[in-house]
Amino acid sequence: MPPPDHPIRGELLDLLRERDTVTATEAARQLGHSSGLCSFHLRQLARYGYVEEVDTSDGRVRPWRLTRAPEGPDLGLLARELEDEGYRRWLQQKHTAPEEWAADEAFSSVLYLDPKELSEVGAQIRALLAKYATREPTPTARPVAAVARLFPLLPVEERTSWPSES
Repeated sequence: MPPPDHPIRGELLDLLRERDTVTATEAARQLGHSSGLCSFHLRQLARYGYVEEVDTSDGRVRPWRLTRAPEGPDLGLLARELEDEGYRRWLQQKHTAPEEWAADEAFSSVLYLDPKELSEVGAQIRALLAKYATREPTPTARPVAAVARLFPLLPVEERTSWPSES
């Protein structure tokens, strides 16, 4: 079940995509909200499985991190909107990025696949990305969005059923 749509939750998820961990106090300072408000929304995101507390030896500090997204075909509407928003923000600000980060690898293609091939291509993409999704952060590696959507293209005109097979 996705978390109820709320702009502060979207901001928190975006912030956590940029950083490994964040406390409610750090989030409040970065986003311009109160720490209590950020703490509440982090707990709500945790309730729906989007974030989790990081174990620390200091009982006073409560850092949060993104949970590993479960594999599956449906990322949910909120996740797709956050991906789109993150990409729009990148396009607006990429001119300010350091030279080594100024390029992106955005592309799209129309493929001709049967249902079995569609599943195979999806599995191959997931396998390739899994190698990097479980990788620990390094001084030179930062979070990078990887979005793949494989879906049948339908005609533009409205139809009540699928085009007939020929």
